Amino acid sequence: MSRKPASKPKTYIRFSIAQRIEHLVMLLTFTTLGLTGLPQKFPLSGISLFLVDLLGGIETVRAIHHTAAIVMMFGAIYHLLMMGYMIFVRRVRMTMLPTLQDVKDGWQALLYNIGLSKTYPQMGRYTFEEKMEYWAFVWGTVIMGLSGFMMWNPVTTARFLPGEVIPAAKAAHGGEALLAALAIIIWHMYGVHIKRFNKAMWTGRQTEAEMLHEHPLELADIKAGVAGDRLDPKSLRMRQMAYIPIAALLAGVMLFGVYGFVFSEETAVDTVPPAASEVPVYLPQTPTPLPQQAVDRPLTWDGGLAPLLEAKCGLCHGPGSTTGLSFDTYVNALAAGGNGPAIIPGDPGNSPLVTLQVAGGHPGQLTAEELAFIQEWIEAGAPEK
Repeated sequence: MSRKPASKPKTYIRFSIAQRIEHLVMLLTFTTLGLTGLPQKFPLSGISLFLVDLLGGIETVRAIHHTAAIVMMFGAIYHLLMMGYMIFVRRVRMTMLPTLQDVKDGWQALLYNIGLSKTYPQMGRYTFEEKMEYWAFVWGTVIMGLSGFMMWNPVTTARFLPGEVIPAAKAAHGGEALLAALAIIIWHMYGVHIKRFNKAMWTGRQTEAEMLHEHPLELADIKAGVAGDRLDPKSLRMRQMAYIPIAALLAGVMLFGVYGFVFSEETAVDTVPPAASEVPVYLPQTPTPLPQQAVDRPLTWDGGLAPLLEAKCGLCHGPGSTTGLSFDTYVNALAAGGNGPAIIPGDPGNSPLVTLQVAGGHPGQLTAEELAFIQEWIEAGAPEK
């Protein structure tokens, strides 16, 4: 007797191909921003130095980071326009909006997870966890966009706001980036890919058993025949004709905003290694002396070192530095940072400030003359006055 082949489990459409492509683009851009942004927040970390070197240097890292940011801005514009289309044209319910029921579901889930309740909350199209992740992403995009504009266009920002907002934007940008990366790695990866291994965003579908476990109320609406779109073609066409010009106008305004974000000003300073000096074949009998930059500087912190380090290193190692090392005062410069003291008086060969600069490729790379001056100062005992 032949055995009847087992039928495939029934599945339900969860996400369209357009939504899955949008998710993939956001996934790639978010990952790229994290891999190129966090090394700039922690520039002295071994992993950061490895990634910067792997990607071809700090200027390449910045270019990749900026490009990914622009792609994410385009993705945000697309999402806003599609959200408007689904709500105002197709009359889709705004099921992603948080409600009081989500608070109740969250409390019920907590009681279930700690063993004080025997029932897990039944939820609809989107669970309270999915809503929290979505709105956290929206919040993060707004914060990263505003703070990113301030850092990308500091001169324009300072025309309208106090200059103090620029370092504040830098702190907010780095802190939000770290929070977002940890949320994705710890919360999203566990809840979606480890705990249940939800493949809906890749396949677009979920089985009936998965729907019953994660979205039982939506499954009940589908079975009752009240979950799908029931649109009058004539009314749909009228709403499309009204929405398309509005969407085109909004898209133009937002794209103009992206253009202004990127091209408002030219403030980036390339980190270029010092050019090798070329010795001409023929020299006049009395050559013109070369300017001596370091000779005129007093060999002290107050007279020569403080202005030099403030100009070349103050952006990352200024007051309130998150790297653990600050050159704003003599005491802070000689104090131990997160990886120990950067300056060892009398021992330039073992001072991390010198060894990192000698290796080259540092975001605040010194010239050969400047580095020689710092080595001479440390050799002299790193005097303050």
